[in-house]
Amino acid sequence: MADDTAAAREPHRHDTREALLFGGVYGAVLASSMVAALSQHGHTSQDSRRYDAAWLLVTAFASALAHGYAHYIAERGAHRRGDALRTLVEEWPLVAAVLPTVVILAGAGWGWWPAGGVEYAAFALNIALLFVLGLVTARQARRPWAVAVLIGAVDALLGVIVVVANALIK
Repeated sequence: MADDTAAAREPHRHDTREALLFGGVYGAVLASSMVAALSQHGHTSQDSRRYDAAWLLVTAFASALAHGYAHYIAERGAHRRGDALRTLVEEWPLVAAVLPTVVILAGAGWGWWPAGGVEYAAFALNIALLFVLGLVTARQARRPWAVAVLIGAVDALLGVIVVVANALIK
């Protein structure tokens, strides 16, 4: 019985695979959603793409901070010194998942490639990222290949939903 009480006081720590999958999926869907929202009015200048990249980065950090803070305050019981900072640092996969999209948008803003239509490359990249995250995580969990591919496809479907919603809303 004493072990149950001690375990109940210990905060839930996410394993690396869980953190990567959650943060990666959340970040990739967030990136696609932000690109869809920011490119809604057809602004395709280099300035607007740099603006989009900056806002995506700000939104990713704000989301990571909010999610980490919510985890921290939701954990009941006493906290040790440094727990708040550790909880926030554990949100790095969310920010890392938006960085490829930030590079795509910023690159268009800096003239590395055309600024018009770059959102489609960002959508494709995020759908591929979602698929790979699902596939790799399922394989690490020793799921059969067929199941892993299905899980990857379901993850990718989240990105496709954002793209379809963007098309319908426009």
